[in-house]
Amino acid sequence: MPSPRPRFKICGITSLDDAQHAVEVGAFAVGVILWPGSPRRCSLAAAERIASTLHRQAEIAGVFVNAPLDEVTGIIDGTGLTMAQLHGDEGPAYCAEIARRTGAKVIKARPIRTRADVASLSAFHTDFHLLDAYVPGRRGGTGETFDWELAAQHGSTVPLILSGGLTPANVGAAIEAVRPFAVDTASGTEARPGVKDPEKLRAFAAAVHEAADREQSEVV
Repeated sequence: MPSPRPRFKICGITSLDDAQHAVEVGAFAVGVILWPGSPRRCSLAAAERIASTLHRQAEIAGVFVNAPLDEVTGIIDGTGLTMAQLHGDEGPAYCAEIARRTGAKVIKARPIRTRADVASLSAFHTDFHLLDAYVPGRRGGTGETFDWELAAQHGSTVPLILSGGLTPANVGAAIEAVRPFAVDTASGTEARPGVKDPEKLRAFAAAVHEAADREQSEVV
């Protein structure tokens, strides 16, 4: 049986226009970063506007880093987010409690340096695992890739989202190497931090679709 076609998520969204463009080109999810330390931080008002407008058209993921549990659950409930992407040091119990309290899907993100980093995700029975590049002092959106051979060793039944420096130029190779459930891009589709480039969005979507078509033809 052929594997499911890879999907893609567009992260670092700060405006409704960019979110709509992402969905128009086929994104299954858009990410709004709610961590104050990010140059792509989205306002709560914009996040709520995006979530309400794109309700049932795409998953809307709020990206958090080591935020208090009550804060995260309050934001999810108040804005209508459908996913929580946890990019800090949150543990399995924290992730489970987010899901229990809000009903939102949970993505546990991990920066990857070694096989042990990948293996550590086995403790997280979340809806998705996201693998990202490790850059000291940074929490995603670095534009850096990492060793995709490590990602290919994920091995969990939890669906894998591959992130880290993905662009229209390299996402096809990344899909071929890892065969993830989905790929994720932030800086790779930007005009500048927090502002998307429509041409890059279209090119990224086209590259994902081309990679999916190649996979399907190989199976046939």
